[in-house]
Amino acid sequence: MFRALAVRNYRLYATGQLVSNTGTWMARVTQDWLVYHILTRDNSFALGAVTALQFLPTLLFGMHGGLLADRYPKRRVLVGTQSAMALLSIVSGVLIATHVIALWSISVIVFLFGIASALDMPVRQAFVVEMVGRELVQNAVSLNSATFNAARLIGPAVAGVLIEAFGTAPSFFLNAASYLAVIGVLVAMRADELRVAPRVGRRAGQLREGLRYVAEHPELAIPIALIGLVGTFGLNFPITNALMARGAFHQNAGGYGLLSTTQAIGAVIGALATARRRRRPRLRLLFGLATVFALFEGLSGLAPSYLIFAVLLIPIGAAAIAFATSCNSSVQLGAKPAMQGRAMALYVTVFTGGTPVGSLLVGWLGNVLGPRGTLAVQGLICVVSAVAVAAVYARRLGWRRPPFTRRRRRGGLTAAEIAEPTLADVSTR
Repeated sequence: MFRALAVRNYRLYATGQLVSNTGTWMARVTQDWLVYHILTRDNSFALGAVTALQFLPTLLFGMHGGLLADRYPKRRVLVGTQSAMALLSIVSGVLIATHVIALWSISVIVFLFGIASALDMPVRQAFVVEMVGRELVQNAVSLNSATFNAARLIGPAVAGVLIEAFGTAPSFFLNAASYLAVIGVLVAMRADELRVAPRVGRRAGQLREGLRYVAEHPELAIPIALIGLVGTFGLNFPITNALMARGAFHQNAGGYGLLSTTQAIGAVIGALATARRRRRPRLRLLFGLATVFALFEGLSGLAPSYLIFAVLLIPIGAAAIAFATSCNSSVQLGAKPAMQGRAMALYVTVFTGGTPVGSLLVGWLGNVLGPRGTLAVQGLICVVSAVAVAAVYARRLGWRRPPFTRRRRRGGLTAAEIAEPTLADVSTR
C-alpha cells in the first residue's frame, strides 16, 4: 500500500507535507471562523465571498503555474511559493494580534495567498512524477491525499481549542512555522535521484497548446470536466460545515472544528482505499464515485442532530477524496511528460478555480434556503452534472455500441478502454 514511501525523496516530502498540512488546516478553519463569526456575525455570503477571493487567482494564473512546472526546476519554484505563503500567514497573525484585522485586510491577504497557491499547486502536482516516477504516481497521489487528510484530523481540532483559549492569531503563526518543514525537505532532497522531465522552451501559444491537447484526449477531458463541476458545486465543505455548525446545530468553534475532523476520517479511508490499486482508474468508477458523493451530500442536509451529521461526513469525506484522487491519477497518468505541467495546471485551475463561483452560490443559498436546503441543492447539481458529462461524451465517443467492437486508438488508449471502465481498475490537494 505504501510503495511510494520506499523512495527517499518522496518519504521526506510526505513528512514535510504532513507538518505543513496540519498548519494549513489550522489556518483555514481559523480564517473561516474569523470571517464568518467574528468579523461579520454569521454572514454566510461574506464567508463565500472571501473564499471566492482566495481561489479566484487560480482561474487567472493557474495555467501559468503549469508553464512554470514545464519550464523551470520544480523544486526551486516550490521553495519560492512556500516562502511567500509563510510570509502571508505571519502578516495575518500580526494583524490579528495587534487588533487591526478587518474584513478588507483579510480579503487582500487571502487574494495574495491565492496567487501564490495558484502558482504552487500545478508545480507541486507535477513534481510528484519527478520524485517517484510514473509507475508509482497513483500510489503517491493517494498517499498525498491521505497525508493531507490525516493532517485534517489534527489541524481543525487543534484550531478549535486554540480559538477558544487564545483567539485566532496563534493558528496563523503556527501555520507560518509549518511551511519551514516543506522548505527544509525540498532543500534536503537528493537532486540526482529526481526523474527530471525535459524542460519546455519558451515559445508562443504554449497555453493554447495545452488546452488543445486536453480537449483532444477524452481520457483527460472527462476527469477534468467532472472534477470541475463537482468541485465547484459540491466540494464547499468549509462553508457548508460552518453553516450547519452555527445555523442548524448552534455549535461553537470547537464543534465546527470537530466536523472537519470527522470528515477527515472518511477522507483518509478513501485515500488509503485508492492507494491499494495499481492501475489507472476507469471512467465508470469516476462517474460512480461522483454520484455516491452527491447522494450522501444531499441526504446529510436531513440529519436531525449534530452527531448524525458528523457521522455522515465520514462517507461523504471518503467518497469525495476517492473521487478527487481518481480524477487526479487519471490526468497524471494520461498526459505525456512534455504536457504534464500544463495538464495538471488545467486540472488544478478547473478544480479550484471553480471555487469562487461555488462559494458565492453556496453563500447565497445559505442566506436564502438555510444550511439544509443548501446541501440538498448541492447534491442535486452534482448528480445532474455527472449525468450531463456522461451524455456529452457518450455522443462524442459513440458509447451506444458495445465497447469491445471498437478498437481504434485514442491518445494511447483504445476506444474500448475509454468507453467501458471497470471497477477492478480503480487506482487527489
